[in-house]
Amino acid sequence: MKYGKKFKRTRRDRPYLNLLDFMVKEKTFLAIIMTGLVLAGILSGQGQAGMWLGFFFAAYATVANDSIQSLGTFIESNRKKKWWVLWLFIGTIFLVVVTFSWIYFDGDVSYQRLMNSDGSTNYPHPETFDFFQIIAPLVLLILTRMRMPVSTTFLILSVFSADTSGITSVVWKSWSGYIMAFILSFLVWYFSYNLIKKFFKSRKTHVAWTAVQWTVSGSLWAVWVMQDGANIAVYLPRSLDLTQFLIFALTIFAGLGVLFYLRGDKIQGVVSEKVRMSDIRAATLVDMTYVILLIYKLFISTVPMSTTWVFLGIIGGREIAISLARTKKGKKHRKKAGRMIFRDFSSAMIGLFVSIALALGANPSIREELFNMITSWF
Repeated sequence: MKYGKKFKRTRRDRPYLNLLDFMVKEKTFLAIIMTGLVLAGILSGQGQAGMWLGFFFAAYATVANDSIQSLGTFIESNRKKKWWVLWLFIGTIFLVVVTFSWIYFDGDVSYQRLMNSDGSTNYPHPETFDFFQIIAPLVLLILTRMRMPVSTTFLILSVFSADTSGITSVVWKSWSGYIMAFILSFLVWYFSYNLIKKFFKSRKTHVAWTAVQWTVSGSLWAVWVMQDGANIAVYLPRSLDLTQFLIFALTIFAGLGVLFYLRGDKIQGVVSEKVRMSDIRAATLVDMTYVILLIYKLFISTVPMSTTWVFLGIIGGREIAISLARTKKGKKHRKKAGRMIFRDFSSAMIGLFVSIALALGANPSIREELFNMITSWF
């Protein structure tokens, strides 16, 4: 190629150039992942060192991925607010919620999501940490970077499950949550669409909506911490001493600060692309539906649940309801809504399969149980 002439990409060159562009653009992120994998390899089989490495990975990965469900609508509808104001509001709620659990449940910060009523657990705290247990949050970070809304609960808790019952119970509770969320959200938005359209037509909102939304979002965040705090606490002892609790609480508090500074980062696009989600009134209705379902699921069982699946059900039901309730002719909006729901659901299913693969790699008893189950069918 002569100097001064513009290089033209051929079809054969494009895949390699796109990969190269991606590697250059994400070089810092890829360096972090590679460093994490090396450290996981070195510290696998270790006790305290492996525990804290896995915890630090899980703390940021869980908060970053779950921002789309518990904080995504809050971030999207408050883009004009200063990031540190949002951070202090949400961070303070987090500290209050986990401190109450730590005091009331004698050192347990997960609201007994990791414990059964008889004191036993499906997610025992290991003496040494397996390679797959440490890298599970790294896998979550990779999928998050690809804007895939996967289930943190499936991905992380699966590698700690003592047997398949610890996985199947979470799957069934999450599936029922998705179906309930989809149906409830569809009914709310379909039958109230015309009323909502009439009163939400003006772009200007009353100042009271801000107070209502912050109250609802704060409640949603508090309930989310009660449900999904287990995904981070699973790396730590089931009862934390004061030093362990302070490291746990302050690490996540700082991680929330990074999250708000980045305004949700890559995964925030899953929320931003939805219909008028930047409208504080629409965001409030979504969060209100979400928090009602989480409160219901929180009190009927202590089994952990994928809040991601519940969130996807709410967003999916809303998008389908709006596309069907619109009076505009044509199938453009319906097809767009269908594609978004299919993509989000597919991403969640990919996360489930990856979770099972990691669980099989981390736990010999699950591999044996699954093998016996398959051989019994034949």
